[in-house]
Amino acid sequence: MIKSTFLVLMTLVLMLLTLGVQAERVENFVLLDQTGNAHELYYHQSATAIVLMSQNNLCPSTTNNVTAFNKLQEEFEQRNVRFFLINSTLKDDRSSVVAFVNEHAIQAPVLMDKSQIIGEALQLNLAGEMLVLNPNNWALTYRGDANPAAIRSLLNDQTTPSPIVAATNTAQVPAACKVDFPHKNTGHEISYAKTIAPLLRDKCVVCHTEGGLGPWAMSDYNMVLGFSPMIREVLRTKRMPPWHADPHIGAWKNDISLSTKQLQDLVHWINAGSPRGTGPDPLQQTKIANIEWPLGTPDLVLNIPAYTVPASGVVNYQFPTIANPLDTGVWIRAATIVPGDREVVHHILAGTIDTDTTQLRRDSGVFDNYLIGYAPGNESHTFPTDTGVYIPPGGEFAFQLHYTPVGRETVDRSKIGLYFHTEKPKYFYRQDVVIDPTIKIPANISRHEQVAYYQFNKPALLHDLIPHAHYRGVASRFELLKQDGTREVILNVPNYDFNWQRSYAFVSPKSIEAGTKLVHTTWYDNSTANLSNPDPQREVPWGLQSWDEMLYGAFSYTFVDETTQAPIYDKILARVTQYVGFLDKDMNGKLSWRELPKQLKKRLVQGFKAVDTNGDGGLDIQEMYEISKRQQQHNQDGEKQENVDAR
Repeated sequence: MIKSTFLVLMTLVLMLLTLGVQAERVENFVLLDQTGNAHELYYHQSATAIVLMSQNNLCPSTTNNVTAFNKLQEEFEQRNVRFFLINSTLKDDRSSVVAFVNEHAIQAPVLMDKSQIIGEALQLNLAGEMLVLNPNNWALTYRGDANPAAIRSLLNDQTTPSPIVAATNTAQVPAACKVDFPHKNTGHEISYAKTIAPLLRDKCVVCHTEGGLGPWAMSDYNMVLGFSPMIREVLRTKRMPPWHADPHIGAWKNDISLSTKQLQDLVHWINAGSPRGTGPDPLQQTKIANIEWPLGTPDLVLNIPAYTVPASGVVNYQFPTIANPLDTGVWIRAATIVPGDREVVHHILAGTIDTDTTQLRRDSGVFDNYLIGYAPGNESHTFPTDTGVYIPPGGEFAFQLHYTPVGRETVDRSKIGLYFHTEKPKYFYRQDVVIDPTIKIPANISRHEQVAYYQFNKPALLHDLIPHAHYRGVASRFELLKQDGTREVILNVPNYDFNWQRSYAFVSPKSIEAGTKLVHTTWYDNSTANLSNPDPQREVPWGLQSWDEMLYGAFSYTFVDETTQAPIYDKILARVTQYVGFLDKDMNGKLSWRELPKQLKKRLVQGFKAVDTNGDGGLDIQEMYEISKRQQQHNQDGEKQENVDAR
């Protein structure tokens, strides 16, 4: 009887263990691949299966494993199975993995797990180990060697796949094939008081405080303990900290990302149960004052006209203006925008316009002098040393405001603070945009690319970059295309987040040679897999509202040879440069007849050869500039004649 009962209990235990294997759920994560593209696991929820294989460059059997993996991909990819390699070794880097991928003709992305927190969670053991996941419930259904039967089993029955689980025997495996996780079980050794709380105070509390941007306040250990699972989730998916630049490219002044060590410490501490340990609680002693003007008391404060935001519906962009109260010219060195109601203010752009600016241009958000763009996390902007923006007397301060209703009516009373130079700076602070207002994002496409450029006609120093898109924007990149044809990526934002409009300021200004093109690329996801997509059935045009899209890459710079004593900036030339940059689809520096818009073709139908002064079959920036100057002169002459006739 006892023996029979024991056998029954053992049978139940084995059944529970089997069910446990089937029910082992893999949590979501985001990793960058060897080329700098971002991949989110749960994005592929409509796939029939997800296949992951651990990879490293040094394992002797890696070639055989990858060959088998490639064959599986060839066989099953047409059945909507997604394939990824994952590299969690500390010995490989991007460049070596790129070489490995090229050598072995690998088509699948290699996910670079430098912090090892994903490989640890997946319990990877050695290179060549394959995992099969069921996207219906994100259960791990197989672990072992590359085996087509494991995939077939899942595809035959998505609801109850056969529990094909192979034990991994590492006893006879070469050391180079094993995946070591030296920090995996160190969470209990990490001090909350000495390591975790100071980390959170330095990186998170500025937003996660009473009245801050964060939805909850990191006020003490108990609050952190309660939100620990959420903290781990937003770290794994790279939603926090809200910094989206590829860490392998560029060095930035305002970098708020976590280091690899900080990420490991925080996740390992949470994995260990978020132990309190001993010592005082630094978070209880941390009080973040809500400072209205973080740069100090402004020299001029302007109250932007109040606006009543309804509880729901669509709010058109607002373009209020304020008469310039200054009777003398000033040089601006910095600016801060204080939103009246952070919940409804999506962004605010600020600048100045001349008094004779047309109403059409007033309602476009285009300024004669651009000052600052506010978005959450980008409230203040200090211009580079010894640079400034000159605001002449007269004219108007102008604003573009984007409001988003949040279910309650509210009155927004935002304001701007301006800081003046006491002496005239040496250099002009210039700002322009790589833009394409002709974009069309096809319906039901998961990764659509749009590209434009801005060509510098003189040597310059590039100070910062701001990528901008709307709900369908998922990635963005800035490159320098030099005259010799070489390219250099200077900013990669592989996981663009519309909720955070970040400005990326170089630690040291980037030198730009004359003739260099600043190329801006944005990728859009107009598919059903994009959970933020308002309507995947729609072809999406350019538009101000968030359900439309933008290719918009702002940048600031100074010309090396321009001083405030000797200006060389030409506003007409800048607009022509921008215009050519989005029409020149083959990026050869000139507009062919095919690339010209219909309106310009009508004007040049009999005179294209006459304006193509160098006879190369296209219109370059200088030739387009001459056309624009003649058109402007023609318009001015017409206005003068109208005034004479009116008298």
